Amino acid sequence: MAKHVLLIEDEPNIIEAISFILRQDGWKVSTHSDGTKAVAEIARVAPDLVILDVMLPGRSGFEILQDLRSRAETEKLPVLMLTAKGQTRDRQAAQDLGASHYMTKPFSNQEMLDVVRGLIA
Repeated sequence: MAKHVLLIEDEPNIIEAISFILRQDGWKVSTHSDGTKAVAEIARVAPDLVILDVMLPGRSGFEILQDLRSRAETEKLPVLMLTAKGQTRDRQAAQDLGASHYMTKPFSNQEMLDVVRGLIA
């Protein structure tokens, strides 16, 4: 059975690109774009991995990550933070909150695959 990734992202082009890359590699991909309902969607879908954008409508990815790490059922869930913000303080904030990996946009297809595979391995 294919591993399941939940992509929480609000940019249609990024959603399409990541979904295509991962599906071609055999992953099941679900998408969600609303920060306010992201934690509920993660609970509903129960993915093997979450790819989480930092800047989302309603709530930031940092706030969502903090919620995930405070809950027993999601504290160990692999979370790849994805953002256009590459500043050191943003990377540090993600690390401090428990992100499994931090990736900046733009990214290569191979980089995305390598990181996602590595987080599930």
